[in-house]
Amino acid sequence: MAKAGASTRKENFASTKRHVTSYDVAQHAGVSQSAVSRCFKPGASVSKKMRARVMAAVEELGYTPNAIARGLITRRSNMVAVIVSNLNFYPEVVSELSARFTERGVHVLLFTLDHESDVSRTLQQVWQYQVDGVIAAAHLSPDEIATFVERDIPLVFYNRSYEDVQVCSVSCDQIEGERALINRLVEASRHRSFAIITGPADSVVSMQRTRGALERLRECGATEVLQVSGDYGYRSGCRAVQEILDRRGDMPDAIICANDVMAFGAMDELRYRLDYDVPGDVSVVGFDGVRAAAWASFDLATVVQPVESMAEAAVSMLMDRVDNPELPPEKRLFSGVLRNGSSIRG
Repeated sequence: MAKAGASTRKENFASTKRHVTSYDVAQHAGVSQSAVSRCFKPGASVSKKMRARVMAAVEELGYTPNAIARGLITRRSNMVAVIVSNLNFYPEVVSELSARFTERGVHVLLFTLDHESDVSRTLQQVWQYQVDGVIAAAHLSPDEIATFVERDIPLVFYNRSYEDVQVCSVSCDQIEGERALINRLVEASRHRSFAIITGPADSVVSMQRTRGALERLRECGATEVLQVSGDYGYRSGCRAVQEILDRRGDMPDAIICANDVMAFGAMDELRYRLDYDVPGDVSVVGFDGVRAAAWASFDLATVVQPVESMAEAAVSMLMDRVDNPELPPEKRLFSGVLRNGSSIRG
């Protein structure tokens, strides 16, 4: 009989074409409207008995929370934007960020850039959605950063650091990571000549990694370091190896790649197109520590970024400033972990 009664109540709402509201649920459950709201707010304090009571009413009436109405009450959209350049190389980061926001009941709008220099056009789209905050894995100019301040929208940079601008950021220490890779190469025997495959010219991360590698190589006395450009993609790693061969006439002892994906392309080009042994003839290293680096076919020596910790830090930092816009800028720097793969000889 109870089920029949619940079905009748659903039919009554349907016949009047009126949406069930939180007020209806509160009346039916015999609780306050705020109690109903708390049951749908992640992390809110609600007793098990109260939640069961409200959820029973929700089921009986067929209630679905109205995110737009809730936003009007709280003056929040309950949405954040994540801006990512080169999405193909950030899937694990995006997945971790999305998971952390979902745990907090926050929706993610993903904006992707082919090149970091495209960010100004993307920001015009972001403003249209009235987001509560933004995480940017892309470089912004000081003027673009100032626009966030003017609009009172919290901004946290992921893996981007600024020395002259006060911003919130969560980053892996790119320079320290590259120095660790160079130390590993130098410690291994017979590495005297080197080539670096850089990332896109407008990538700040690539610039930092390249600088770290060059500084450490010079400190170690290396004088022969060829630089060729890539775009973070697998095919650009393949092309870069061909360019290295064309410009040198042979292969260096070691190739240092600005990310893992280009390292995969370089390794495959060396092995399967040019018939070089990796690491017997040429050592190859990357940076990022993507899951494929541990595959037996690559077993790449690389720096593993602590993606889970960095994502949690970025999300917490942003949501803290959504709740309290007066918090000062904060910077957190994480150390990567050297993965000693078999792509280095010695």
